[in-house]
Amino acid sequence: MTRTAFFISDGTGITAETLGRSLLAQFENVEIRMVTKPYIDNVDKAQALAEVIEATAVHDGERPIIIDTIVDEDVRKIISSAPGFKVDIFSTFLAPLEDELETHSTYSVGQTHSIGRDDVYMNRIDSVHFALDNDDGARTHQYDKAEIILVGVSRCGKTPTSLYLALQFGIRAANYPFTEDDLDEDGTLKLPRALAPYRRKLFGLTIDARRLAAIRSERRPNSRYCSMDQCMQEVQQAEALYRQMHIPYIDTTRFSVEEISTRMIAEAGLQRRFSPR
Repeated sequence: MTRTAFFISDGTGITAETLGRSLLAQFENVEIRMVTKPYIDNVDKAQALAEVIEATAVHDGERPIIIDTIVDEDVRKIISSAPGFKVDIFSTFLAPLEDELETHSTYSVGQTHSIGRDDVYMNRIDSVHFALDNDDGARTHQYDKAEIILVGVSRCGKTPTSLYLALQFGIRAANYPFTEDDLDEDGTLKLPRALAPYRRKLFGLTIDARRLAAIRSERRPNSRYCSMDQCMQEVQQAEALYRQMHIPYIDTTRFSVEEISTRMIAEAGLQRRFSPR
Protein backbone atom coordinates (compact mmCIF):
# COMPACT_ATOMS: atom_id res chain seq x y z
CA MET A 1 0.00 0.00 0.00
CA THR A 2 1.32 3.46 -0.93
CA ARG A 3 -0.02 6.70 0.50
CA THR A 4 1.07 10.32 0.18
CA ALA A 5 1.54 12.48 3.28
CA PHE A 6 1.74 16.28 3.10
CA PHE A 7 3.49 18.17 5.91
CA ILE A 8 2.16 21.71 5.61
CA SER A 9 3.08 24.87 7.47
CA ASP A 10 2.92 28.64 7.16
CA GLY A 11 6.45 28.63 8.64
CA THR A 12 9.47 26.41 8.06
CA GLY A 13 7.54 23.14 8.22
CA ILE A 14 10.07 21.64 10.63
CA THR A 15 7.53 20.99 13.39
CA ALA A 16 4.95 19.44 11.06
CA GLU A 17 7.56 17.27 9.36
CA THR A 18 9.22 16.14 12.60
CA LEU A 19 5.97 15.17 14.28
CA GLY A 20 4.52 13.74 11.08
CA ARG A 21 7.51 11.52 10.42
CA SER A 22 7.47 10.29 14.03
CA LEU A 23 3.79 9.33 13.75
CA LEU A 24 4.03 7.70 10.34
CA ALA A 25 7.17 5.74 11.30
CA GLN A 26 4.89 3.56 13.42
CA PHE A 27 3.30 2.09 10.27
CA GLU A 28 6.08 0.01 8.76
CA ASN A 29 3.73 -1.99 6.51
CA VAL A 30 2.62 1.11 4.62
CA GLU A 31 4.81 2.80 2.01
CA ILE A 32 4.41 6.55 2.45
CA ARG A 33 5.59 9.24 0.07
CA MET A 34 6.31 12.29 2.21
CA VAL A 35 6.00 15.83 0.84
CA THR A 36 6.90 18.92 2.88
CA LYS A 37 5.26 22.23 1.95
CA PRO A 38 6.60 25.16 4.01
CA TYR A 39 5.55 28.83 3.89
CA ILE A 40 1.95 28.26 2.79
CA ASP A 41 1.14 31.65 4.24
CA ASN A 42 -1.55 33.14 1.99
CA VAL A 43 -4.77 32.04 0.32
CA ASP A 44 -3.25 31.88 -3.18
CA LYS A 45 -0.57 29.41 -2.07
CA ALA A 46 -3.18 27.47 -0.10
CA GLN A 47 -5.50 27.22 -3.10
CA ALA A 48 -2.67 26.03 -5.35
CA LEU A 49 -1.67 23.41 -2.79
CA ALA A 50 -5.28 22.27 -2.34
CA GLU A 51 -5.38 21.58 -6.09
CA VAL A 52 -2.16 19.55 -5.82
CA ILE A 53 -3.64 17.53 -2.95
CA GLU A 54 -6.80 16.87 -4.98
CA ALA A 55 -4.76 15.73 -7.99
CA THR A 56 -2.71 13.48 -5.71
CA ALA A 57 -5.88 11.88 -4.36
CA VAL A 58 -7.03 11.11 -7.89
CA HIS A 59 -3.63 9.73 -8.89
CA ASP A 60 -3.17 7.57 -5.78
CA GLY A 61 -6.74 6.42 -5.56
CA GLU A 62 -6.54 7.20 -1.82
CA ARG A 63 -6.95 10.48 0.02
CA PRO A 64 -3.59 11.92 1.12
CA ILE A 65 -2.69 12.41 4.77
CA ILE A 66 -2.41 16.08 5.69
CA ILE A 67 -0.39 17.03 8.77
CA ASP A 68 -0.21 20.76 9.33
CA THR A 69 0.73 23.49 11.76
CA ILE A 70 -1.05 26.34 9.98
CA VAL A 71 -2.08 29.31 12.11
CA ASP A 72 -3.91 31.59 9.65
CA GLU A 73 -7.64 30.78 9.73
CA ASP A 74 -8.29 31.59 6.05
CA VAL A 75 -5.42 29.35 4.94
CA ARG A 76 -6.61 26.59 7.28
CA LYS A 77 -10.10 26.62 5.76
CA ILE A 78 -8.74 26.16 2.24
CA ILE A 79 -6.44 23.30 3.22
CA SER A 80 -9.30 21.71 5.18
CA SER A 81 -11.43 21.72 2.03
CA ALA A 82 -8.89 19.54 0.19
CA PRO A 83 -9.70 15.81 0.00
CA GLY A 84 -7.37 14.41 2.64
CA PHE A 85 -7.24 12.87 6.10
CA LYS A 86 -6.33 15.91 8.20
CA VAL A 87 -4.21 15.93 11.36
CA ASP A 88 -4.26 19.50 12.65
CA ILE A 89 -1.48 19.51 15.24
CA PHE A 90 -2.12 22.97 16.66
CA SER A 91 -5.88 22.68 17.09
CA THR A 92 -5.51 19.20 18.58
CA PHE A 93 -3.26 20.37 21.38
CA LEU A 94 -3.75 24.13 21.74
CA ALA A 95 -7.44 24.06 22.66
CA PRO A 96 -6.95 21.74 25.68
CA LEU A 97 -3.93 23.79 26.74
CA GLU A 98 -5.95 27.01 26.49
CA ASP A 99 -8.54 25.47 28.80
CA GLU A 100 -5.91 24.30 31.28
CA LEU A 101 -3.95 27.57 31.27
CA GLU A 102 -7.14 29.67 31.18
CA THR A 103 -5.80 31.93 28.46
CA HIS A 104 -5.83 32.13 24.66
CA SER A 105 -2.87 31.19 22.49
CA THR A 106 -1.20 33.98 20.53
CA TYR A 107 -1.29 31.76 17.40
CA SER A 108 2.01 33.20 16.17
CA VAL A 109 3.72 31.81 13.09
CA GLY A 110 7.27 30.49 13.49
CA GLN A 111 7.54 30.76 17.26
CA THR A 112 9.28 27.39 17.65
CA HIS A 113 12.12 28.10 15.24
CA SER A 114 12.56 31.86 15.50
CA ILE A 115 15.83 33.33 16.78
CA GLY A 116 14.20 34.34 20.05
CA ARG A 117 16.48 35.44 22.88
CA ASP A 118 19.79 36.88 21.72
CA ASP A 119 21.80 34.98 24.34
CA VAL A 120 20.39 31.62 23.21
CA TYR A 121 21.03 32.42 19.56
CA MET A 122 24.61 33.58 20.19
CA ASN A 123 25.30 30.53 22.33
CA ARG A 124 24.12 28.32 19.48
CA ILE A 125 26.41 30.08 17.01
CA ASP A 126 29.41 30.04 19.38
CA SER A 127 28.95 26.32 20.02
CA VAL A 128 28.79 25.54 16.30
CA HIS A 129 31.96 27.58 15.68
CA PHE A 130 33.68 25.71 18.50
CA ALA A 131 32.69 22.35 16.99
CA LEU A 132 34.01 23.38 13.58
CA ASP A 133 37.25 24.80 15.00
CA ASN A 134 37.89 21.61 16.98
CA ASP A 135 36.81 19.08 14.36
CA ASP A 136 38.88 16.01 13.54
CA GLY A 137 41.67 16.82 15.98
CA ALA A 138 42.57 19.96 14.03
CA ARG A 139 43.22 21.78 17.29
CA THR A 140 43.81 20.35 20.74
CA HIS A 141 44.79 23.43 22.74
CA GLN A 142 41.11 24.37 23.26
CA TYR A 143 40.11 21.08 24.87
CA ASP A 144 40.01 22.75 28.28
CA LYS A 145 36.98 24.71 27.01
CA ALA A 146 35.20 21.63 25.62
CA GLU A 147 32.31 20.08 27.55
CA ILE A 148 32.79 16.77 25.80
CA ILE A 149 35.40 15.30 23.44
CA LEU A 150 34.21 12.64 21.02
CA VAL A 151 36.80 10.02 20.08
CA GLY A 152 36.75 7.15 17.61
CA VAL A 153 38.01 5.86 14.30
CA SER A 154 37.63 7.89 11.13
CA ARG A 155 34.06 8.05 9.71
CA CYS A 156 32.22 6.66 12.73
CA GLY A 157 30.00 9.74 13.18
CA LYS A 158 32.04 12.12 15.33
CA THR A 159 31.63 15.27 13.22
CA PRO A 160 27.84 15.17 12.67
CA THR A 161 27.31 14.33 16.35
CA SER A 162 29.52 17.22 17.48
CA LEU A 163 27.65 19.65 15.25
CA TYR A 164 24.25 18.34 16.34
CA LEU A 165 25.18 18.74 20.02
CA ALA A 166 26.23 22.32 19.30
CA LEU A 167 23.29 23.34 17.11
CA GLN A 168 20.51 21.67 19.06
CA PHE A 169 21.72 21.93 22.65
CA GLY A 170 24.48 24.56 22.75
CA ILE A 171 27.04 22.00 23.95
CA ARG A 172 30.69 22.67 23.14
CA ALA A 173 31.90 19.43 21.60
CA ALA A 174 35.31 18.67 20.13
CA ASN A 175 36.25 15.46 18.37
CA TYR A 176 39.46 13.54 17.83
CA PRO A 177 40.03 10.71 15.31
CA PHE A 178 42.29 7.80 16.16
CA THR A 179 44.99 7.32 13.51
CA GLU A 180 48.11 5.21 13.04
CA ASP A 181 50.08 7.96 14.79
CA ASP A 182 48.33 6.93 18.00
CA LEU A 183 49.67 3.36 17.86
CA ASP A 184 52.59 2.33 20.05
CA GLU A 185 55.55 0.27 18.86
CA ASP A 186 53.71 -3.06 19.03
CA GLY A 187 50.74 -1.67 17.07
CA THR A 188 48.44 -1.21 20.07
CA LEU A 189 46.26 1.89 20.24
CA LYS A 190 47.22 4.08 23.17
CA LEU A 191 45.53 7.15 24.60
CA PRO A 192 46.88 10.15 22.66
CA ARG A 193 48.91 12.58 24.75
CA ALA A 194 46.61 15.47 23.81
CA LEU A 195 43.65 13.64 25.35
CA ALA A 196 45.29 12.38 28.55
CA PRO A 197 44.51 15.48 30.68
CA TYR A 198 40.83 15.34 29.66
CA ARG A 199 39.91 11.69 30.27
CA ARG A 200 36.72 12.64 32.11
CA LYS A 201 35.51 14.55 29.05
CA LEU A 202 36.05 11.70 26.61
CA PHE A 203 33.18 9.81 25.03
CA GLY A 204 33.80 7.11 22.47
CA LEU A 205 31.96 6.18 19.30
CA THR A 206 32.24 2.79 17.66
CA ILE A 207 30.61 1.22 14.61
CA ASP A 208 30.14 -2.15 12.93
CA ALA A 209 33.20 -2.84 10.78
CA ARG A 210 31.10 -3.79 7.74
CA ARG A 211 29.18 -0.53 7.93
CA LEU A 212 32.43 1.39 8.38
CA ALA A 213 33.95 -0.26 5.31
CA ALA A 214 30.90 0.68 3.24
CA ILE A 215 31.06 4.31 4.38
CA ARG A 216 34.79 4.57 3.71
CA SER A 217 34.39 2.97 0.28
CA GLU A 218 32.30 5.95 -0.80
CA ARG A 219 35.19 8.24 0.09
CA ARG A 220 38.22 6.17 -0.99
CA PRO A 221 37.14 3.10 -2.99
CA ASN A 222 39.54 0.17 -3.39
CA SER A 223 41.94 1.48 -0.75
CA ARG A 224 43.49 -0.01 2.38
CA TYR A 225 41.55 2.66 4.30
CA CYS A 226 38.22 0.99 3.41
CA SER A 227 39.34 -2.64 3.51
CA MET A 228 37.44 -4.95 5.81
CA ASP A 229 40.61 -6.07 7.62
CA GLN A 230 41.64 -2.48 8.29
CA CYS A 231 38.20 -1.47 9.54
CA MET A 232 37.94 -4.50 11.84
CA GLN A 233 41.37 -3.88 13.29
CA GLU A 234 40.69 -0.19 13.98
CA VAL A 235 37.28 -0.83 15.56
CA GLN A 236 38.64 -3.61 17.78
CA GLN A 237 41.55 -1.45 18.94
CA ALA A 238 39.27 1.50 19.70
CA GLU A 239 36.86 -0.62 21.74
CA ALA A 240 39.74 -2.22 23.63
CA LEU A 241 41.02 1.25 24.53
CA TYR A 242 37.56 2.32 25.74
CA ARG A 243 37.36 -0.69 28.03
CA GLN A 244 40.89 -0.31 29.30
CA MET A 245 40.54 3.41 30.06
CA HIS A 246 36.89 3.15 31.23
CA ILE A 247 35.74 5.55 28.51
CA PRO A 248 31.95 5.36 27.94
CA TYR A 249 31.01 4.68 24.34
CA ILE A 250 28.09 4.17 21.96
CA ASP A 251 27.74 1.95 18.91
CA THR A 252 26.50 4.32 16.17
CA THR A 253 25.69 1.60 13.60
CA ARG A 254 21.91 1.60 14.00
CA PHE A 255 21.32 4.94 15.70
CA SER A 256 20.52 8.30 14.14
CA VAL A 257 22.55 11.35 15.11
CA GLU A 258 19.59 12.49 17.23
CA GLU A 259 19.58 9.22 19.18
CA ILE A 260 23.37 9.20 19.57
CA SER A 261 23.35 12.76 20.91
CA THR A 262 20.52 12.32 23.40
CA ARG A 263 21.98 9.05 24.71
CA MET A 264 25.35 10.75 25.07
CA ILE A 265 23.85 13.69 26.98
CA ALA A 266 22.09 11.31 29.36
CA GLU A 267 25.11 9.08 29.97
CA ALA A 268 27.63 11.91 30.26
CA GLY A 269 25.34 14.10 32.37
CA LEU A 270 25.77 17.08 30.04
CA GLN A 271 23.79 20.25 30.65
CA ARG A 272 21.54 21.36 27.79
CA ARG A 273 21.64 25.13 27.36
CA PHE A 274 18.33 25.15 25.49
CA SER A 275 15.77 22.75 24.06
CA PRO A 276 16.28 21.33 20.56
CA ARG A 277 14.76 23.19 17.60
